[in-house]
Amino acid sequence: MELVTPGLGLIVWSTIIFSLLLVILKKYAWKPVINAVKAREERIKGALESAEEVKLEMEKLKADNEVIIGEAKAERNKLITEAREVKDKMIGEAKVQAGEEAKKIIEIARINIQNEKEAAITDIKKQVALLSVEIAEKILKQKLEEKDKQKELIDKYLKETSIN
Repeated sequence: MELVTPGLGLIVWSTIIFSLLLVILKKYAWKPVINAVKAREERIKGALESAEEVKLEMEKLKADNEVIIGEAKAERNKLITEAREVKDKMIGEAKVQAGEEAKKIIEIARINIQNEKEAAITDIKKQVALLSVEIAEKILKQKLEEKDKQKELIDKYLKETSIN
């Protein structure tokens, strides 16, 4: 039973050593341990506050980014609208210019056709005149081959000329 029930001396010495150990720990180790725990607690608290500040800053940056993105979209839409207006204006001007050029080309073509028509009419008149002269020449040659008819024709023309 001796092993199960400690002796009085063992209890006294264990209590003295334990008390001495507590005093030594309190004097030399307890304050540094508590200070280390407090310092760690302060670092954790500071890290949490920094994290909260970073979180708020990130939210602010996110809001700023959304504003910037909105402005960029508005600017893009404005540029697209301006580009469409410029395109429409250029197309309109090109259509007007093409219409004017077409009118000029048509007018030049009409003038050329008129000139060609007049030249053709003049050429036809010349050909008709030449043919008429040739026909008249042939007819006169045929009529003038006979002397009697030749004399009659000369007299006839002389009378007409003297009357005129």
